[in-house]
Amino acid sequence: MPSSAAPLASLTIPAFREGARLPRLLEALVSEGLTPGAPPVELLVVDDGSDARHRDRERAAVESAASRLAAGDSPHRVRFIAGPANRGKGAAVRLGWAQSHPGARWLGFLDADGAVSAQEAWRLLRKLEGDPPFDVLAGTRMLMAGRTICRSLLRHLQGRIFATLTELAFGLGFYDTQCGLKLVRAELLRPLLPELREERWLLDVELLVLLQGRGARCVEEPVDWVDPGGSKMVPGADALRMGAGLWHLKRRLGGERITA
Repeated sequence: MPSSAAPLASLTIPAFREGARLPRLLEALVSEGLTPGAPPVELLVVDDGSDARHRDRERAAVESAASRLAAGDSPHRVRFIAGPANRGKGAAVRLGWAQSHPGARWLGFLDADGAVSAQEAWRLLRKLEGDPPFDVLAGTRMLMAGRTICRSLLRHLQGRIFATLTELAFGLGFYDTQCGLKLVRAELLRPLLPELREERWLLDVELLVLLQGRGARCVEEPVDWVDPGGSKMVPGADALRMGAGLWHLKRRLGGERITA
């Protein structure tokens, strides 16, 4: 894709010490993106202050993907952005959005761990073509016919407790706010960038609260989700931190609670 051409979507992939898993995900994303009819997409890998070994492997994976796309005259682009320090997933995603192609009609993010596969990511990206009847398309780990969810019972229970607390605090009507794939109309998201402050996992909740408070039409799309292992979350401790984080977010956003 020529540098002047605008992609349909700009997808940020936040990465912290993902030198081992990221190359596989990028290879799969490129392979899926080279299928006929795939809409033009920008992939932004944002390193969140990894050590030099992981950062160099991430950069090499991006360069390899970019070379493959260039050789195939692909409509897609891929870029590497080095964050200044380890600040958290939310900070990395916001940095990617701030440096995304200005002509992209959709902005989103995809977790680097591969829990949501490249195939599933492209399935949702294709739903953005034309003028879809939604402003936010969010992956959700909802077990339905035709979908596969593989995760531990502990992680499932922790997730449902967090979802319940989130619903009590904000009334979003979301089954799963924390799935690592979200796509948002850029015209709605870009004006909100200065208001987004969450550095870590609560960016998802903050984003949805602000968007719904402004009338955004939100749709959850069940996706296949497989726990890849190697999670950086600490059971129990992170649950307490996220619970406390919800309380602080509720106090900060105040009147942003959604009402039917």
